[in-house]
Amino acid sequence: MELDWLLAPPLPAAVPRQRLLYLRLREAILCGRLPADTRLPASRSLAATLGIARNTVLFAYEQLVAEGCLIADRQGTRVSQLPPTPGASPQAPGAAEAPQALSARASAALQREPARDAEALSFSPGVPDFGAFPFRAWRACLERAWRDASWRQLGYVAQGGDPSLRAALAAHLGSVRGLAVDPAQILITSGTQTALDLCARLLADHGDTVWVENPGYLAARVAFGLAGLQVHDVAVDGEGLAPTADDWLRRWPRLVMVTPSHQYPTGRVMSLLRRLELIERARAAGAWVVEDDYDSEFRRAGPAPPALFGLNADAPVVYAGTFSKTLYPGLRLGYLVLPRTIAADFIHVAALATRAGQGIEQRALADFIGRGHYTTHVRRMRARYNARQAALRAALQQAFGPGLVLSGGEAGLHLVMWLPDELSDVAVAQRAAQIGLGVRALSAYARPPVTCNGLVLGYGNLDEGAVEGAVARLKRAAGG
Repeated sequence: MELDWLLAPPLPAAVPRQRLLYLRLREAILCGRLPADTRLPASRSLAATLGIARNTVLFAYEQLVAEGCLIADRQGTRVSQLPPTPGASPQAPGAAEAPQALSARASAALQREPARDAEALSFSPGVPDFGAFPFRAWRACLERAWRDASWRQLGYVAQGGDPSLRAALAAHLGSVRGLAVDPAQILITSGTQTALDLCARLLADHGDTVWVENPGYLAARVAFGLAGLQVHDVAVDGEGLAPTADDWLRRWPRLVMVTPSHQYPTGRVMSLLRRLELIERARAAGAWVVEDDYDSEFRRAGPAPPALFGLNADAPVVYAGTFSKTLYPGLRLGYLVLPRTIAADFIHVAALATRAGQGIEQRALADFIGRGHYTTHVRRMRARYNARQAALRAALQQAFGPGLVLSGGEAGLHLVMWLPDELSDVAVAQRAAQIGLGVRALSAYARPPVTCNGLVLGYGNLDEGAVEGAVARLKRAAGG
C-alpha cells in the first residue's frame, strides 16, 4: 500500500510528526480515502517507508485505536466500520434532515443588536472613561486580596457571594440610594445578563409573559426569550413605561422589566405616580418587577429618583445593579437586591443553577468600597461626565441649530438626538460608522408598532477637547 502521502509536503509548521501522522490518518479514514477493513502496514514497515521512528507510528496507531478509528488484533491493524459521512449516501425519501441550526428560541434572539465592538469610537453608548480608572487604588486592593487569600477564594464563591462584598454593598446602597437592606438580601452576579437570566428562570415559568420597555434594552429581550418567556413590548412615554388597560387585561405579566431612573435608551425618568401605580398593579396581578438601576450613580443634578425597591416595604420588586458603568465592563460583577420574603430561597436555588467565581475580585471590590475609593471615583466621574455632556449639548446646538431636539441626560453616559422624519437614523449611523463614530440608531432598540428616529450618543469616552471635532463629523454623516 502506497502511504507516502501521509507525510508529503507541505508540512504544517511546529506540528510534531507523530501528531501530523495521526491527523492525516484520521482525516483519510473519516473522508473514506482509507475505506473500512483496509489493512494498514505494520508499524515497523510504515516507519521504514516514511523514514520516521517506529514510536511515531505507534503513537498514531494507538491514538486511532483508542478513538475507534482503527482495530488492532492478531491479524494486524485495520480501519473500523464507521457511520457514513454526510453526502456519502443518498438520504431516504421523506427522512428528516439532521438539525443544523440553533433552537427556535436562540434563532429568535438573532436580532440585529447594535455592535458592541466599538468601545474606542466617539459616541459609543455605555462606555465609561477607561483612562480615568483608578488603576493604582484598584491594583492595591487586588494585591491585598491575593495576599490574604486562602484556598477558599480559589474555589466557588460562597452562596450569595463573598460576605464582605455583600456587607459593603448593603452599606453603600443604604447611604447613596436610601435602601435599607440586609447583606442576606444581596446576591452577587456575573453582571446584569446573569441577573436577568436568574430572574427569568427563578421568578417565572416557561411560557409566562414578561413585559419589556419599547424601545428598550435589547439584551434583556434576548435573556427572557432564551429562558422561554413570552416577551411583550410595552411602549414608553415621557413618564416611562406606559402600559394600557388592554395590556393589564389581556397580556398580564409575570415579570415586568423597567429602567425607571433613566430609561434605556430614551433617558426618560419614570414619574413617582407611575412608579407607585406600577407597584400596586404588579402586586394585584401577582407579578414581579425587575428594576434595572444601571447608571443612577451618574445623576446630572440633585439626588436620584427613589428606587422602586424602597418605595414600599413589601413591594414585589427585585433591584438589579452593575459595576460595568461605574468601574469597567470586564469586571463582570453585578448584584441583585431581593425582598426578604424570597431572598433565602432565591439565593439557594441560584447557587444550584450557577457556580459563582471571581472570589479574589469580589474581595478586592469589597475592600475598594470599604476604603472609600468607590465613592470617590464615582463622585469624580460624575463631575467629569456632567462637563462632557454640557460640552456636547453646546456643540450639537451650534452645529444643528435651534431645531435640535435632545432627550435624556438626567443621568448616565448618553443622550438621544432626535432626527426629522426625512432623515433615516439607520442611514446616518451607517455613514457615521464609516468615518469612525460609534453612534447607534435609536430605531434599532424599538419594535413595531412603536417607531422612533434618532441617534444614541454616548459621551463617557469622549474627552471635552474632542467634542467639537466629533460633532463636526456627525454633521457630515447627517448630510450637513
